[in-house]
Amino acid sequence: MSAHVLILGGTTEARRLASALATRPGLRVTTSLAGRVSRPGAVDGEVRVGGFGGAAGLADWLRAHRVTALVDATHPFAERITANAAEAARVAGVPHAVLRRPGWELDDDWFSVASLEEAARLVPRLGQRVFLSTGRLGLAAFVHLTATQFVVRSVEPPEPPMPPYCELVLARGPFTLADELDLLRSHRIDVLVTKDSGGAATAPKLAAARSLRLPVVVVRRPELPFALRALPDVDGVLHWLAGVIPPEDACAADTCP
Repeated sequence: MSAHVLILGGTTEARRLASALATRPGLRVTTSLAGRVSRPGAVDGEVRVGGFGGAAGLADWLRAHRVTALVDATHPFAERITANAAEAARVAGVPHAVLRRPGWELDDDWFSVASLEEAARLVPRLGQRVFLSTGRLGLAAFVHLTATQFVVRSVEPPEPPMPPYCELVLARGPFTLADELDLLRSHRIDVLVTKDSGGAATAPKLAAARSLRLPVVVVRRPELPFALRALPDVDGVLHWLAGVIPPEDACAADTCP
């Protein structure tokens, strides 16, 4: 029986992992997407879209589809999904790993906060024109800031509630340093608010803010549940998989002769 790896995806790292595994003989790879973006990027291997029905539903799916290993490669702020994955893997007895790109190191002009609500309390003291780069699902925390002007960039239009003075920029990254400098200058931004997503793809906006000497408010990542330790990259996950896939399926997780 071939090994089956389920990847909880939606990130660049998830797509890279699926690509690395999809061509290996004797291995079935399924990537699960939440379905929040109508046009996700191409993913190698099998793809399913939609939720599982919480931890219990995911545990049932793991057993029904004979999953050999579960890799949570969701966004670092997908807190509920990560908690459900950890519980489902425990209940189903399936080896489980978390793939998380390392977070950013704090800069001198950064303000580290624990939540979007704390960021919203801090923003009025730092500026009046804010580039709100926190994702389209977190805008509700800022709706009460009626004297602040926001610029929000998103792949798809966000759903209300939204801040009353909010300009929407529809665009899909990655963005270059020149792109980010142009956005900050053209919109006369004086504060950047973002989440500690980590990774190189979103780093240019931080470099642009540093170049323009703008304050940056960074929302810290939630803690991983169950004292889990994250693997920082695809190579780390491939090494882990080589140790958890049964010996008869070893070529699925390592190089076959």
